[in-house]
Amino acid sequence: MAVKFRDYYETLGVQRSSTEAEIKKSYRKLARKYHPDLNPNNKQSEEKFKQLQEAYEVLSDADKRRKYDQLGANWKNGAEFTPPPDWRGQGVEFDIGDIFGRGGRPTAGGFGGQQGGSFSDFFEMLFGGARGGAAGEPHTQGGRRTRAADAEAELPLPLEDMHRGTTRKLTVQLGNTQKTIDVRIPPGARDDSQLRIPGGGPNQGDLYVRLKQEPDPRFTVSGDDTETSISITPWEAALGTAIEVPTLDGKAEIRIPPGIASGQRLRLKGQGLNVRGGGRGDHFVRVSIVVPKTLSDAERKLFQELSAVSEFKPRNGRDGKD
Repeated sequence: MAVKFRDYYETLGVQRSSTEAEIKKSYRKLARKYHPDLNPNNKQSEEKFKQLQEAYEVLSDADKRRKYDQLGANWKNGAEFTPPPDWRGQGVEFDIGDIFGRGGRPTAGGFGGQQGGSFSDFFEMLFGGARGGAAGEPHTQGGRRTRAADAEAELPLPLEDMHRGTTRKLTVQLGNTQKTIDVRIPPGARDDSQLRIPGGGPNQGDLYVRLKQEPDPRFTVSGDDTETSISITPWEAALGTAIEVPTLDGKAEIRIPPGIASGQRLRLKGQGLNVRGGGRGDHFVRVSIVVPKTLSDAERKLFQELSAVSEFKPRNGRDGKD
């Protein structure tokens, strides 16, 4: 029986020469894009997600990929494909029972993580009842053989929780079943980092939780360091002062040195983010000198007096020290 050919490499957007790591990277990127949880009631995305899982089931498994590649000259022979009775791929011989399952008949089975979907006829024709492989071992459920599959979810967190660590409950949709699990976030987690929850996926597969840092109006993050901005007056900049600034550990007092320039940063060593394995980054305070937009009569008079006596001429290269 002729069946519709499936170009698994094209489905995953990779070359036939791609490495296992390149295939995995491409699969994860596309699976996140088309995951049914992120595209509810979208039949096209659901079908695309099924095709991605089927392609990854083959190309992530060295044995299945070898057999798939052994189609040789018949690898892409038009829209339909029927392997000849004595088919052998590229000079490598193997029993046809190894392809269809011992006995030569494809066996039906569930497709883990596909919300009740199944493998295509092309897959069944080539691999039959052979399940398991890269995503997990076969399981029996309700008389049917189902495959352990990996799943992915996203968990947004405040910066403090990623810094200090915490435990959060996460509810994920796995097929037609909801599952709530406890996710332990270790201190020093970073934006876009990923946690693996063994057994958290469909049929005891793994769940990969991607952490996303929620925006924090007080801080920006660069690697292990944090930064905050603080405004000071022209006289504070000229004379120096002591002010309080926000840090991850609460308020801290810092000394503004006399003559500081707008945009200059002051460092609080070891008050940045926790680092996995120990230690912390630094916290930086960026200074912005703010000039009053309106002046009282007294303020205007003082500025006029300062203008009259000051020898500070920055546009002429004189800083008042010569």
